[in-house]
Amino acid sequence: MAPATPAEVQSVTPAVARTAGALPSSFTWSSSGALIPPKPDSTHVVAGLKDPSVVYYRGRYHVFASAASSSGYGLVYLNFTDWSRADRAAQHYLDSSGIGKGYRAAPQVFYFKPQHLWYLVYQNGGNAAYSTNTNIDNPDGWSTPRTFYSSMPDIVTKNIGHGNWVDMWVICDSADCYLFSSDDNGHLYRSQTTLAHFPQGFTDPAIAAQDPDPKALFEASNVYKVQGSDQYLLIVEAIGARGARYFRSWTSGGLAGSWSPLAASESTPFAGAANVTFPSGAWTKDISHGEMIRAGYDQTLTINPCRLQYVYQGKGDDPGFVGGYDDWPWRLGVLTQTNSTC
Repeated sequence: MAPATPAEVQSVTPAVARTAGALPSSFTWSSSGALIPPKPDSTHVVAGLKDPSVVYYRGRYHVFASAASSSGYGLVYLNFTDWSRADRAAQHYLDSSGIGKGYRAAPQVFYFKPQHLWYLVYQNGGNAAYSTNTNIDNPDGWSTPRTFYSSMPDIVTKNIGHGNWVDMWVICDSADCYLFSSDDNGHLYRSQTTLAHFPQGFTDPAIAAQDPDPKALFEASNVYKVQGSDQYLLIVEAIGARGARYFRSWTSGGLAGSWSPLAASESTPFAGAANVTFPSGAWTKDISHGEMIRAGYDQTLTINPCRLQYVYQGKGDDPGFVGGYDDWPWRLGVLTQTNSTC
């Protein structure tokens, strides 16, 4: 793996980002090296660090991720002031909090302003779960898991095939909150509740998008509000012709609306091998599950489209690696957009 240097990740502090403009019709990116490796300890066997979610809050980046290995999945938290120092940050395993032990993966973090609470949304091996915390700096402060549903919804059971119900994602507008999720079988689901009733009262999911090829609409959806516009951005991970992961993208005028393709193919992706360069040497063929660095940290998930940055998981390039999916050597890196239109 190519070591990361401070110059590879040029900080775009959300609070001082430039005035928002429209999203371009295509994207180009420059990638850092592998910035955050896993840090196993005496009680946690970890092969890969995956599925990052990040907020910039009070001068620090707060990162939550899956700590993965064939022995199980859990959640980990770290914070730092600058990406060049990310690998030095202590990693806190959240099984010491109310979240507890057991399968927990694919976290998403945001501050829900109406309740003055931080929410951590994640999958627990069969349902869409969440925990809350009054203080994001306190890794032991997360509550015991609760679920948005009593069990897997019928529409997911009907359509999931040999897939998995994964990657729950919450975003709210001024009236409602929406829960998106995937099934590894070509379906993106959407359900909603009112802002006043969140986190209770979610409707039965509807299919928000689908593709006959499960690999083309696989998992790891992110949905964001584009600052200064009525536009929303959806990105979903796909698996390419040679097995490498990349992202497709769509836009919509509303969270309940239909989605129009933006950069949505393997040859012209939102982010993938076709449009990502590695100044210090390519360390991954995969651009996989991650999170945009947002303009804020609340439930609206607002992004400034000027010089986007995306924190992602890449698979460490180890030609000697032998093992199954859960032991793949995932690491975290950052993409910086190089073709901003504003």
